[in-house]
Amino acid sequence: MGKRQEAKIDKATILVVDDNELNRDVLHALIMALGHVPLLAENGLYALTQMEKQPPDLVLLDILMPEMDGYKVLNHMKNDSFLRNIPVIIISAVNEMESVVQCIEMGADDYMVKPFDPTLLGARIGACLEKKRLRDQKDNYLKQIEDYNLKLEERVHEQVQQITVAQQATIFALAKLAASRNLETGEHLQRMCEYSRVLSEKLRLLPKYASVIDEDFIRNIYAASPLHDIGKVAIPDRILLKIDKLTEEEYNIMKTHTIIGGKTLREVDQQHPGNDFVHVGIEIAESHHERWDGNGYPYGLAGEDIPLAGRILALGDVYDAQTSERVYKEAFSHDRSREIILSGSGKNFDSDIVEAFVSAEDEFIAISKRYVDIEKETTFLSKR
Repeated sequence: MGKRQEAKIDKATILVVDDNELNRDVLHALIMALGHVPLLAENGLYALTQMEKQPPDLVLLDILMPEMDGYKVLNHMKNDSFLRNIPVIIISAVNEMESVVQCIEMGADDYMVKPFDPTLLGARIGACLEKKRLRDQKDNYLKQIEDYNLKLEERVHEQVQQITVAQQATIFALAKLAASRNLETGEHLQRMCEYSRVLSEKLRLLPKYASVIDEDFIRNIYAASPLHDIGKVAIPDRILLKIDKLTEEEYNIMKTHTIIGGKTLREVDQQHPGNDFVHVGIEIAESHHERWDGNGYPYGLAGEDIPLAGRILALGDVYDAQTSERVYKEAFSHDRSREIILSGSGKNFDSDIVEAFVSAEDEFIAISKRYVDIEKETTFLSKR
């Protein structure tokens, strides 16, 4: 889709609106020389008719015309949802600052006074078309995210009613499908389930959590753990699969997966209220990248303002990321990963959960060995 869009902008359709035939001929020749396709309109009414039938990529608009002047054409375009995003360059003999300001405030992208310099006009045409290309690209990405959201909502709506073994298996499969776009595996999701269960069971032994963590909590966090990164379904592949370091803009887009995942599950909760599993899924999706010291995302929550399920997932997710091989790094040993987690106690992680991790080290090691990534295992065997 991107290539097709760029090709369209490379050979753009440009509508010239001017009542003077000589001016139309001059602009026609210039547009042809630039490699674009000219369309001609001798007045404002005819121009709007043409735009309704075939929206151009750019409009070169005169002001002083019979029947409908350029101000009225511009006003009509910017109040029409179908036409408002078409860029407009005013080309007029009216050399008054009041006219320039009026047109810019009405939404014109540029203003040139006749007689114009062809080289300068060519440059401004190129700038307007490039701005339109970038806006169209942005709109296309937003539409893709919207489509991903709709598909994700449909899938989750169909599956989340009551928690049964069959439904959990289906949800796990959907989460695995989403994870596969990020080159993650079903074993990663299974490890997250197990790490969350083990940490919850250890915390339950502390008096502080005895009334909070019961069998339902453990069952729900185990079942909902695979949904922690479900929002990544809406992240474009160019960002999700990028090997090099993300730019600040790309990283900000990546961080939206927490909000997208939470939003999707909240809408499920509205349709099927009262399901504790969905509530835990919302907490996990939204808060597993929050930090104990408040420097996480998306909301910058701190301390116990972060839902307990999110705090638990945060540690399990980091441990799994450290001990797993990625395209940009080798897998760290358990000992090195342990040091990273201990150094983050009270900063990245809830210190109670770090203590639970320390008391469950043997179980973490056993889980990581039991659910080995298939790709990693294959690579290991091929090197022997």
